[in-house]
Amino acid sequence: MDYGAVVVLEILYMIAFLALTSAGLAVVFGMMRVINLAHGEFVMVGGYTTIACYQAGLDIWFSMLIVAPFVVGLLGLIIERLVIRFLYGRMIDTMLATWGLSLLIVGLVTLIFGNSAVSVQAPIGSYEIGQYQMGGYNLFIIAIATLLLLVMWLVMRFTRLGLVARGAMQNRDVASSLGYNPERIYMWTFTVGAALSGLAGGALAPLTGLLPSVGGSYIAKSFITVITGGAAIITGTVSSSLIFGTVNQIVSFASMPVVGEIAMLALAIVLLRLMPQGITGRFFKNSA
Repeated sequence: MDYGAVVVLEILYMIAFLALTSAGLAVVFGMMRVINLAHGEFVMVGGYTTIACYQAGLDIWFSMLIVAPFVVGLLGLIIERLVIRFLYGRMIDTMLATWGLSLLIVGLVTLIFGNSAVSVQAPIGSYEIGQYQMGGYNLFIIAIATLLLLVMWLVMRFTRLGLVARGAMQNRDVASSLGYNPERIYMWTFTVGAALSGLAGGALAPLTGLLPSVGGSYIAKSFITVITGGAAIITGTVSSSLIFGTVNQIVSFASMPVVGEIAMLALAIVLLRLMPQGITGRFFKNSA
């Protein structure tokens, strides 16, 4: 019974982890069709921002929930204005540009913080389930991922802001004829996507040690989650996170974590072969 509860909680944590780290990419790629290869570095910068602010004396919660998304959102705004806005509709050029940006960010972070691992203590202690000790902070990750997806769904579905953003991504000429500036919408959409990545990095900073190269581990999982989920941002992210998180943890508990990662990647290949338009393109065509 206790072991079963541990497995369920670990599955929920992995689902939340995938959803949280993929949310920013889902906005940028799902809405704008911009392949941002610097997404992992955005998450990494959010983590380093949290640690730097905490070491400077700021409250850990304020650092991770306010400062980290603000800093990375500002970084995204600068990058969009200087680079990305000239490359819309040029997918290969965008990939090359963002790949170069990822290398630049890794180099700058290494120069500032060094190449050794840094970390911050989790602000929530552990708890026990029978004879098993669980990290209490994992529950916070589950809660914040759930809240984030709920807020995103409400904004996209029930607000004028979400409607205008979705409309501009589908047909910029129609949006422009209605008096909206598509370039400004693109700018703020990319900024929001970057800020969500920063929030993910800030929230995950207390869980593992950070290295400048850690972005690579985030971007691989984020891309398979978003691409396999399909065009619907919220439904796609939730459905693919649910599938991959469950498979990853069940296989990991049955064997070892490395095998769980392999199983998740293999499943992504199978799903994309069977459903080239993604899960939502096959089953949830009218979802947000």
